[in-house]
Amino acid sequence: MVENCKKIKLLIMDVDGTLTDGKMYFSSSGEEIKAFNAKDGCGIAVILPYLGIIPAIITGRISNCVVHRAKQLEITDVFQNAAKKLVQLEELKKKYNLQYDEIAVVGDDLNDLEIFNVCGFSACPADACEEIKAISNLVLSRAGGNGAVRELIEFIKDKRVEVET
Repeated sequence: MVENCKKIKLLIMDVDGTLTDGKMYFSSSGEEIKAFNAKDGCGIAVILPYLGIIPAIITGRISNCVVHRAKQLEITDVFQNAAKKLVQLEELKKKYNLQYDEIAVVGDDLNDLEIFNVCGFSACPADACEEIKAISNLVLSRAGGNGAVRELIEFIKDKRVEVET
């Protein structure tokens, strides 16, 4: 598992239940509102570039909140309404000329299963569904939307340091 962390060049992130707590918030006008964790954002915007890892979002839903947050974090690869996440994974793999073992994924539910099965490293929040927990390389201690992505980024950073020393 430690060696896998050194190879990672791309981190694919789910949104609902991973970058957010998975709850659906709506204003009185019907606008969807999501809460994102600032520590996750710092890990994505500061630590991932330092590690040379490209962040990407592949999510099954469509939300303007996701576009706005991705823009804030300078995430250029954002795929929404992804019914089959493997299609977008293949597109990114080709775009960046990567092998599966150079791709990490973090997600929480059944729609993430197919990409969990092919990526070189997988992680999930503590409150992920049991099927995802069972196949994850790492079950994080934090719940989705509560710093789980930052925990994963710190884990990758720490494992890279272990490998180098």
